[in-house]
Amino acid sequence: LAARGVKTSREEADSEEKRKMVSGSLYRASDDQLVRDRSFAHRAARIYNCTFGGTSREDEDARSTILRLLLSRASDNYPPLIEPPFQCDYGYNISLGERFYANFGCVLLDCNKITIGDDVMLGPNVQLYTAGHPVDSSVRNFKPSGQELEYAYPIKIGNSVWIGGGAIILPGVTIGSNVVVAAGAVVTKDVPNDCMVAGVPARVIKQLGQAETSRE
Repeated sequence: LAARGVKTSREEADSEEKRKMVSGSLYRASDDQLVRDRSFAHRAARIYNCTFGGTSREDEDARSTILRLLLSRASDNYPPLIEPPFQCDYGYNISLGERFYANFGCVLLDCNKITIGDDVMLGPNVQLYTAGHPVDSSVRNFKPSGQELEYAYPIKIGNSVWIGGGAIILPGVTIGSNVVVAAGAVVTKDVPNDCMVAGVPARVIKQLGQAETSRE
């Protein structure tokens, strides 16, 4: 990454706005440190996506190295497979369990923590949003008309979860283990273990057993 002009060091002390961001308080995304952090993540993601032009062991090693630098946690024993294009805001707020798979077009807006368990699969164009904006325009709007503030709440996903294509997970949602989220669902509230949810907004449509194998 350094050879490609991407600064890899993030050892500076956290700014006040960064601390606000990960605590769920209103914060300014225009903070200098946050701008630098996003720039690093965006450039690293672009390089990651470009490595899929080849299939050599060198390309695979490059992808693993980039994810280790970019993410808070990615398994060494079972490295995540994230198809391109992959996009995130910061990377360092993303923790992935073992055997993680994301199909094309994965977007993880990790202004707050995104914690994902083992054996989780994301379909194409799945989007996880920790980021949100106040409904009061005087707080939300960019300068000079407003205060330019936003917020972020963490997302947690348990083990053995399949999220279908085009689904959206909104800020603050916790999804339990052994869960299926149907394609196109918009998940606005917590999801318990052992169930399938679907719709906009998503609701439980079926209870799942531990040995559930149905394609319904």
